[in-house]
Amino acid sequence: MSPPRIRSLLGRRSWPEMRRISDILRAETVGGILLVIAAALALALANSPWGDSYRALSELRLGPAALHLDLTLAQWAADGLLAIFFFVAGLELKREFVAGDLRDPAKAALPVAAAVGGMVVPAVIYTAFNAGAAGGALSGWAIPTATDIAFALAVLAIINTHLPAALRTFLLTLAVVDDLLAIAIIALFYTDSLEPVPLLLALVPLALFALLVQRRVRSWWLLLPLAVAAWVLVHESGVHATVAGVLLGFAVPVIRRKPGPGPGLAEHFEHIFRPLSAGVAVPVFAFFAAGVSLAGAGGLGATLSDSVALGIIAGLVAGKAVGVFGATWLVQRFTRARLADGLSWWDVFGLALLAGIGFTVSLLIGELAFGAGSERDEHVKIGVLAGSLLAALLATIVLRTRNRHYRRICAEEERDTDADGIPDVYQEQDGR
Repeated sequence: MSPPRIRSLLGRRSWPEMRRISDILRAETVGGILLVIAAALALALANSPWGDSYRALSELRLGPAALHLDLTLAQWAADGLLAIFFFVAGLELKREFVAGDLRDPAKAALPVAAAVGGMVVPAVIYTAFNAGAAGGALSGWAIPTATDIAFALAVLAIINTHLPAALRTFLLTLAVVDDLLAIAIIALFYTDSLEPVPLLLALVPLALFALLVQRRVRSWWLLLPLAVAAWVLVHESGVHATVAGVLLGFAVPVIRRKPGPGPGLAEHFEHIFRPLSAGVAVPVFAFFAAGVSLAGAGGLGATLSDSVALGIIAGLVAGKAVGVFGATWLVQRFTRARLADGLSWWDVFGLALLAGIGFTVSLLIGELAFGAGSERDEHVKIGVLAGSLLAALLATIVLRTRNRHYRRICAEEERDTDADGIPDVYQEQDGR
């Protein structure tokens, strides 16, 4: 069977789709800036005279012990708040598979290949660094495989680069597929003990939730208790509780069955929960997860000589760049496609470096692999921070050199000579 033919790589989508994606990227960019601020604040507090107070706050326990929910604030952030993040990821994943680019094999080939390459190569590099290491170091193989879209967009906002819409769309779609792979990894490889009874019982509130949303029920007092019950039961089963968020997101219908005004249910939930995810859930998680004492765990020198930290840094910086860039080149090679007009392989390389920013999910997998608060977990945090910052710096250098060219493309994409609210390039594109 011949591979799917792709006329051009990294081309523009339709105007309605680009407008929707612009709204998503705007929310994620604001959330990413809040994430960076939260992480910087956590790092500053952990290395200040208030470090003990910060750690005591992280370890403060709340919740009913009878339900095994007497969790620390840090655990509530990782297990509870990140479920909102993964719920939004589930909504976006389903939309891409039902109505987006991932529905079409030809269009899906590039982001899927890039995401898989960006997962496999970092994992291989990490494994190479830790093949002979003791203490279960190999269990962290998945840490450098994740891309943090919010952090990446925050970097783009901070460096003020005028990245064209097609490149931003590719980065978002790549991150969506990356989230799907991360969810699968967490569910399959980081479930230590499985309790089948709570997992089976979780199907009951999940099914009721799915039934209600399929009937377009929006009443929070019906849906929220079912979502909480599903989360609690998945948590009790031993599967990471954030997986419940993804399953709930998958249950929400994407396409409207009856024509009429107003958004569909998935879009309605996205409008509600994406700001909550980007503006609250992820920054609060970052605040509790990124606070590592640089003087602890043997000191910074000992951390950076640990094969775990080195494997993470190399995986995020070199692995992501090689994996994403190499997979994109292979898609172009075997489909005989060409890059869209105005783009070059330097642009792909810059995005591949930017994909090395792996923060939120990388920190979460690090906690699952080595245990929150352990010495290795401290090394993971420093490795993730160092690798993400180095990837961001290198991406900044590459993308800023192309910024004048990007500015011209963006000016063309924003030109609207007839003032009808639709840029000319999209009208010409739709006309063709």
